[in-house]
Amino acid sequence: MNPAEEYILNQPEPYKSVLLHLQMTIQRVLPEVEMKYKWRIPCFYLGKSPICYLNASHKNKFVDIAFWNSAYLTKHLDKMNTEKRKVVKSLRYTSLEEIDDLVLQEVIAEAYELRGNGFYKKS
Repeated sequence: MNPAEEYILNQPEPYKSVLLHLQMTIQRVLPEVEMKYKWRIPCFYLGKSPICYLNASHKNKFVDIAFWNSAYLTKHLDKMNTEKRKVVKSLRYTSLEEIDDLVLQEVIAEAYELRGNGFYKKS
């Protein structure tokens, strides 16, 4: 088992269920995606292009799916969280029931389409 899988499977509930659902959705929308373990969290790449990462915050009681190229995202920005971050946007969940699969799939698909863009949006 790779470290990214261990990270997910070793989480207590409800984090584990949310993380597993996010992982499966990412892999269903982007079958060629590779899950790596970087910065002690699961990160998803297509080749050398980062798409998103997962982070469970036990202290704040949520799971984030954060997108690298979020400066370019246009879909569902009203559902994105930017708290204490200048660039990265995320979808944030405290339970499995909160996940809107259509929103999640559309944001993942858009992040895939924008994968060639940089981290920062140039004016």
